Amino acid sequence: MSKPNVAFLGTGLMGSHMARNILKAGFPLKAWNRTRAKAEALTKDGATVCDTAVQAVKDADFVITMLSDGPTVKTLMIDDNLIGQMKKNAVFIDMSSIRPNEAREHAEVLVKSDLRILDAPVSGGTKGAENAELAIMAGGDEATFKDAFSVLEAMGRPVRVGNAGTGQLSKLANQAIVAVTIGVVAEAMFLAEKGGADPAAIRQALKGGFADSIPLQQHGERMTTGNFVPGGPSKFQLKDLNSVLEEAKTYGLKLPLTEQITERFKHFCDNMDGGDKDHSGIYLELLEQNS
Repeated sequence: MSKPNVAFLGTGLMGSHMARNILKAGFPLKAWNRTRAKAEALTKDGATVCDTAVQAVKDADFVITMLSDGPTVKTLMIDDNLIGQMKKNAVFIDMSSIRPNEAREHAEVLVKSDLRILDAPVSGGTKGAENAELAIMAGGDEATFKDAFSVLEAMGRPVRVGNAGTGQLSKLANQAIVAVTIGVVAEAMFLAEKGGADPAAIRQALKGGFADSIPLQQHGERMTTGNFVPGGPSKFQLKDLNSVLEEAKTYGLKLPLTEQITERFKHFCDNMDGGDKDHSGIYLELLEQNS
């Protein structure tokens, strides 16, 4: 039995690996990216590269977007009338990181067009994307999630967390945890170096303990080796942190740690030209504070 057709829109740092893993799982896939060259690399893996997003979605059973933000998704989906070109009952899976209210608005529009939708942002960075080990947080109705499960599973570990918008809410919670953790990992690595300890040995010693985490092992290494080539660009981390605080305001909440780390990322991006550096680059902001 043939597998359903997939369209993948947005084949950048994360999307290219995600699309490749869908192809490895045996799904026919059409790829589109505004910069065509970024999608061309997928042809050797069996993808059909399209000149326009409309061409990609025409016969797709699942349309996956991995774009920069909510307005970009809306422009493609609604303003460019992509949903008008999709076949009825197709599933639109937005894996971009956008605001929960944007995801809910998109869901309302798609339902009126006899289409189905999941907001399913991811966590795990480029390594998780490459190894098909992404944490996938899906919001939407249970039947749609079940229908999309095999496609999502090709990219990582999908979990349905609730109705429309809750996938994005889960991603915001994830981003707050990641940002605050990266901030304190930077402080720990800096303290270790200044005290004469070997940061690599400390990370090894902490493995399996309560302080262990992916940010400690992966980002801690980046900090002490000076590798800030973006896996997760700081400008996107800042975007998500701003969204966390905006969402918190709607519930009348104050999140002091998130507020503090947001200000630090803002300074790093706006005043230190750090937007295109990996979010572990907050270590450089810490060095500036101590210079």
